[in-house]
Amino acid sequence: MNREPLVMVCTCEMAGRVRGKGFPVRELPGRMGKGVGWVPTNAMINAFSAIPGTPFGTGGDLILVPDPGCEVDVDFADGSAKEHFFLGDIRWLDGRAWELCPREFLRRALAALQDAAGVRLVAAFEHEFTYTGVEDGPGNPYSLEAFRRQGVFAEVFTAALRAAGCEPDSFMAEYGGRQYEFTVDVAEGIRAADRAVVAREMARATAHRLGHRAIFSPVLDPAGVGNGVHIHFSFKDAAGTPVMHDPAGRLGLSGLAQHFVAGILHHQPALCALTAPATISYIRLRPNRWAPTHANLEQQDRAAALRVCPVIPGPNVARQFNVEYRVADGAASPYIALAAVVWAGVDGIRRGLAIPDEGPALPASLDAALDALEASQAARDWMGESFHGAYLMHKRGEAAMMAGLTEAEQCARYAATY
Repeated sequence: MNREPLVMVCTCEMAGRVRGKGFPVRELPGRMGKGVGWVPTNAMINAFSAIPGTPFGTGGDLILVPDPGCEVDVDFADGSAKEHFFLGDIRWLDGRAWELCPREFLRRALAALQDAAGVRLVAAFEHEFTYTGVEDGPGNPYSLEAFRRQGVFAEVFTAALRAAGCEPDSFMAEYGGRQYEFTVDVAEGIRAADRAVVAREMARATAHRLGHRAIFSPVLDPAGVGNGVHIHFSFKDAAGTPVMHDPAGRLGLSGLAQHFVAGILHHQPALCALTAPATISYIRLRPNRWAPTHANLEQQDRAAALRVCPVIPGPNVARQFNVEYRVADGAASPYIALAAVVWAGVDGIRRGLAIPDEGPALPASLDAALDALEASQAARDWMGESFHGAYLMHKRGEAAMMAGLTEAEQCARYAATY
């Protein structure tokens, strides 16, 4: 049968889902500047394909414009249509950035970091997910058996990642049943979040072609193991020299890095609403789950909100040195999550904040996290009034839809979408 190839322009918005619009590839040259039409209220579609509320109504027009540096064109060579899409920016019709564009939110945060400290962010996302194409079995955490059971998934996924411009780093069987973890190589600035979005979609695309699903939901079973997303970050100066490490500093952190992580810890309750934005995120963030419960910084401790990661002694310690943000999961847009971390860190730098000896407990629910976000004047300033208000409306509508459901029922609803 005759076929004509299509390409899609996408955004990863407040619900953490990748949405957009497709068109014939032959039209691509003309679309690189004018993009495709978009609607403000599209941003208010939640994880369950509902719009409980919108400040935009039915009016307004925007454009979704492809970023020429973020094209994915992957042929799985199985007869299926290629995975061909661009990640892009949401703009007004005259080309100005729309205030709710997730990539613009991150872009502004990175510019603020450059202005405050003259450094560039280097980051990588570590993803945990559940693959439905294997049977769970006892005694399999981190095992060769569990690795073997995923069959060709990891090999096909690795090839797709590389074809999509994401340098694969590692793949492993994790602790939970049918749970796996992968990382891709670090990237600077916005490209780190781009890679996180693309990598998740390549996992989903691979699983789809094998007749299964890659599920990034924070928790599938209230009594089970959660899926987290860990954001590793460090800094480089204008010359490309790593500037996060100081062997004489607290936990090996430079003075700049200490102020940055202090800002994150200071704003952590509000950040939770942006980085752990599902009702079931707070099932994962409970004691004895190898997940954070307090706004704390520790060295090589996987229950900390911020973990100073291990390095191999030698001449390249500064290049290896990084901090891991662990209060995030797959319900968050990588752009929004990374932007929130950067904005909080920038505030720590600007105010010269010191690392506290003990931080507050994390919010115990999405509602509590949203209350903290609403009360945060700093977050309101970072996001802008329109984005801040729309985000609160979006997530409170989602929380209301989950009210009255058991935790197991909530897990099932989220597993169906993420």
